[in-house]
Amino acid sequence: MFVDDLGSVGFWSVPVFTAVIGWLINWSGLWMLFAPIHFHGVRVPGMARVAGALPRRLQEVPGILRGGLGWQGIVPARAAKMGSIAVDKAIARIGTPRDFYERLDPDAIAEHIVQAFRPEVPLLVDEIMWREHPQLWANLPRGIRTGVLDRVQAQLPYVAGRVTTEIGEHIDQLLDPKVMVIEHFERHPEVVVRIFRDFGARELRMMVLFGLVFGFLLGIPVAVVDHVLHQWWLLPLLGVAVGWATNLLGMWLIFEPPEPRRVGPFRVQGLFARRQWEAADVYARHIAADVITLERIGEHLLEGPAGDRTRQVIVEALHPAIDLALGPFVPAVRAAVGPRRFEAIRRSVALEAADRTLVPLRDPRFSAQQSVRVRELVAERCRELPPRDFVEMMRAAIKEDEWLLYAHGAIMGAAGGLLHLWLFGVAG
Repeated sequence: MFVDDLGSVGFWSVPVFTAVIGWLINWSGLWMLFAPIHFHGVRVPGMARVAGALPRRLQEVPGILRGGLGWQGIVPARAAKMGSIAVDKAIARIGTPRDFYERLDPDAIAEHIVQAFRPEVPLLVDEIMWREHPQLWANLPRGIRTGVLDRVQAQLPYVAGRVTTEIGEHIDQLLDPKVMVIEHFERHPEVVVRIFRDFGARELRMMVLFGLVFGFLLGIPVAVVDHVLHQWWLLPLLGVAVGWATNLLGMWLIFEPPEPRRVGPFRVQGLFARRQWEAADVYARHIAADVITLERIGEHLLEGPAGDRTRQVIVEALHPAIDLALGPFVPAVRAAVGPRRFEAIRRSVALEAADRTLVPLRDPRFSAQQSVRVRELVAERCRELPPRDFVEMMRAAIKEDEWLLYAHGAIMGAAGGLLHLWLFGVAG
C-alpha cells in the first residue's frame, strides 16, 4: 500500500510544498532582516512602561521596548549594536585612530587647508581686530595692516602643518571610532543595511536557494511519516520542524565552520569565510565611503566628545604662528594694548581660526579622494584577520536575534502544513 503511495500526487505534493514554503521562509526572512528601515506599527499606551518586565526574548522584538506593536528590520533596529560590534570585532583590530589618520595623509590635508583657508584670512584677521581693539587697528597705518595680513597668509602653510601634526600626535585622545561609528549608524540605519546587504550579497542569495533545496529534501521523510501514520496533526507539527531546520541549516552552511576542516577527501568551510579575500574589498569600500571618512573625522574632531580638547590643541598650535605673523610688531602691539589685552586678542584669533581650520576637512570631494587610502588599509587588514573573526563581523550583529528567524520559519512551516492538509486532506 505504501509503495503505491510513493507515486501518488498526494505523496510528492508534500516535498513540493515544503520546498516552496522553505523558499518563502528564507525570502521573507531576508525581508525581516532589512525592512522596513524605520519602525512601522502602532503605539500601545502603557506598553513602554511594562516592556522591561517582559521575558528577554520578547523585549528583543523590534518595537516592544519603545511601546509599539509592529516591525522594524532586525538589522536597522540593531544599528547602534552593529556599530559597537563593528568596532569591537573588526575596526579596532583593523587599525588604531592613528593608523587611519596617517593613511589620510596629513601633508595633503595641510595643503588642502591652506588652499581653502587662504581667501578667508584677510577677512578673519580684519574682523577680529575691529572687534577686539578697533582703535588700535584704525590707528595703524594701512601699510602696516597690509603687512600683518601678508605675514599671516605667508605663515599659513606653517600653521596648517603644525595643526595637522598636533592633531596627529593627540589623535588617540581626540578621535573615538566607536562613538563615531555608533552615532553614524544610529542616525543612518540605511547605511548599515547597505553594508550588510552588499557585504554578504552572495550568501544572502544562496540562503533563499537553500530554503528551496532543504525544504524539498526535508519534505521527503515528512511525506513518508505522513503516509505511514495518517494523522491530521502530523503535517503542521512536522512543518514546524522543517521551517526551523531550514533556517538553521542555511545559517550553518553559510557561516560554519569558519576555519577549513577536512572531512575525508572533502574540504569543508562556511561559504562566507571561503570568500574572505573578495568580501574584504566590499567591506572596505563601505567603511571608507560611509563610516571612516575624512569628512566625518573632521566633524567628529570638532563636534564630538573631545571637541573642546581638539580646539585647545589647535589653539596651542596657532599661538606661535600668531607671534610670527606679527613679527617685529609684537612688542609695540603688546605695549599699546597691555599684556592682558594682547593675550585676549591672541587667544581670540586662535579660537576663531580653530573652528575654521578643520572646516575644509568636510569637503566631500576631497574626502572622497582621501578615502581611497582608508579603503586600502581596511581591505589589507580584513584579509589578514583570522577567518573566525572575519565571519563574526557579519554574524555577531544578528546572532542574538537569529531565534526570530527560526521562529518565523517554524510558524510558516506550520501554516504550510495546515494549507496542505486543507488542500489534500489526511494522507492515505
